[in-house]
Amino acid sequence: MARIRDKLNDPKIRNARGKEKAYKLFDGAGMFLLVTPASQKYWRLKYRFGGKEKTLALGVYPDVRLAVARQKRKAARELLDAGKDPGLAKKEQKRQEQIRAGNTFEGMAREWHSQQKHRWTPTHATQVLTSLELNIFPALGARPIAEINPAELLDVLRIMERRGALALVARVLQRCNAVFRYAIASCRLESNPARDLKGALKPPQKKHYASLSAEDLPEFLDKLDHFDGYKTTQLAIRVLMLTFVRTGELRAARWAEFDLEKRLWRIPAERMKMGV
Repeated sequence: MARIRDKLNDPKIRNARGKEKAYKLFDGAGMFLLVTPASQKYWRLKYRFGGKEKTLALGVYPDVRLAVARQKRKAARELLDAGKDPGLAKKEQKRQEQIRAGNTFEGMAREWHSQQKHRWTPTHATQVLTSLELNIFPALGARPIAEINPAELLDVLRIMERRGALALVARVLQRCNAVFRYAIASCRLESNPARDLKGALKPPQKKHYASLSAEDLPEFLDKLDHFDGYKTTQLAIRVLMLTFVRTGELRAARWAEFDLEKRLWRIPAERMKMGV
């Protein structure tokens, strides 16, 4: 790297005042101080990469003094000599800092999940997190949450939509919406990019499962009596018909939950979907 002939000094920078239009004070090797009409002073570095002229922000004077700005210029020039774009390197550094600070979408989503999961059954809590891990985190997980825009989120959701997973799209959008609202409530986000996306996606098609009419029940019960499969399956169907619980609540039932004398089945709150 060639020796740089510096042109600025501290008194010249300190005494620079705003004019009718913004102007530049050049230091050397592409670095200059941009002075605005309001006398604000911004360090900038002009460079070329990939055949294109670019500008890199180096900080604001006096927070960043002349010596520090020159150190930043030197580091940027070393990246250029190594064939790297200092602008992209700065963005990557910022992204890593966001990840470490937990301000990425994934960090915020996991924080939101940990705050909410006590309200759900363990199975539902796992389903919520898994849906985000599989469908959102690969594309947006490492992105700073404040930088995600509606179009970006919509692109990811439409990938799911093209798979035909319309019901899952609706649930995932609902969960993303909750994550963004949590970020706003915790003062780490100003606007919610998921808020207005619902009308941009295909609504899930409602499917009604096959059901038995009252006239069909006698025949069904007769066939159930003569069912030659597992006895537990036969009995489980009868219990479902009597209690209308969810299949997961029935399959995970324990004998300690039943009081046969009182004819009472008390399902623990932690196994109920709504936690009650």
